[in-house]
Amino acid sequence: MTERIEPGPGQESAWDYPRPPRVEPSARHLVVKFGGVAVADTRRSVRVLETTHPPVYYIPPMFVRLELMTLSPLRTECEYKGTASYYDLALDGRVSKNAAWVYTDPLPGYEAIRGHIAFYPGRVDEAYVDGERVTPQPGSFYGGWITGDVVGPFKGEPGSWSW
Repeated sequence: MTERIEPGPGQESAWDYPRPPRVEPSARHLVVKFGGVAVADTRRSVRVLETTHPPVYYIPPMFVRLELMTLSPLRTECEYKGTASYYDLALDGRVSKNAAWVYTDPLPGYEAIRGHIAFYPGRVDEAYVDGERVTPQPGSFYGGWITGDVVGPFKGEPGSWSW
C-alpha cells in the first residue's frame, strides 16, 4: 500500500478529500487548449473533490467553445453523480475522442455540476490552473487535474489498485 504524502504549506492532500465527493465553487483561472486554441477559459468553475483523486474541474458551458465539441455515444455511471455523457473535441482535422464529459441530470447533491463540462487534461494539448500547467491524473479513466498545491499519491498510479 502506498503511503499518504504529508501536505506542505499551501497544499492539500487528496487523502483528506471526502467520500462521497464534495462539490465546491472555484474562482481559480482555468484554461484548456487544443490545437493552439483556448477551448475553455474561466474563473467560474466547480471542483469535485474525492478521496485519493486530484480535483476535477467542471466548467460552465458559456466558457467552453461548444462548436468544437460533439457528443459521443459513450456513457458511464458514477454511483454518486449519475450518468455521464462524453464529448469528442475536434479542430483542424484533429479529433480527441471522449476528451470531456458532462452530467446533464446529476443525482441529488451534485446539482451544481449540471451541464458543466469536465475535460481530461491528458486528452487535450494543455490545461492550466492559475497559469500552472496541469499534470493529468494517471490512468485512462480518471480526469483529475494535478497541480503543485495538491499531493497524493493519487488513484491510478502504480500500486493504487491495492487501496
